[in-house]
Amino acid sequence: MAIPKSKFVELDNSRPIWERFFTVAPLVVVGTREGESYDMAPKHMAMPLGQDNFFGFICTPRHSTYHNVRREGFFTVSYPKPGQVVLASLSASPRCGEGGDEKLILQGLPLRMAPSVDAPFLEGSYLFFECKHLKTVDGFGQHSLICGRITAAFVDEAYLRTSEQDEQEQIYHSPLLAYLAYGRFAEIRETRAFPFPRDFKN
Repeated sequence: MAIPKSKFVELDNSRPIWERFFTVAPLVVVGTREGESYDMAPKHMAMPLGQDNFFGFICTPRHSTYHNVRREGFFTVSYPKPGQVVLASLSASPRCGEGGDEKLILQGLPLRMAPSVDAPFLEGSYLFFECKHLKTVDGFGQHSLICGRITAAFVDEAYLRTSEQDEQEQIYHSPLLAYLAYGRFAEIRETRAFPFPRDFKN
């Protein structure tokens, strides 16, 4: 069946299409060691890699995060709460210029050092990962997929899923941050159970 032209616009895929519509994504902050200091970088192209403890995010060799992970062999991941969206945005500042003022912004962010690797978390986030670098897959245009194994994970108790809690009530009281690529964000409080088919398994 043909796509009705009265309702759909065919996009020109000779150029990137992603700014022509909105999609929902997570927003995380990746922490790395950079020389004698550290780097924090917000990422929305970030995801679990399968059902096991693997995590990946898209980066570019133009950013220091790419080189820091390759050199040091580890990175951290912080999942900010909705009230931290400005902090997550500010963490991008060091890659936006060549001067020292941007690094001063990073020094003003509330950071907490990871227990087992020499890289920071964004303080106040609800979920933290320590990751060992497994591989970097280049070749997605100017971008690359950085893959890691989660070696340690920590979750705010208010966000921990348990059988004793009503899930909707938990999310209402402990909302999640979603990034609407590109350029908007949302606080998620209202959710519904997904209608999985009978006997469905991951």
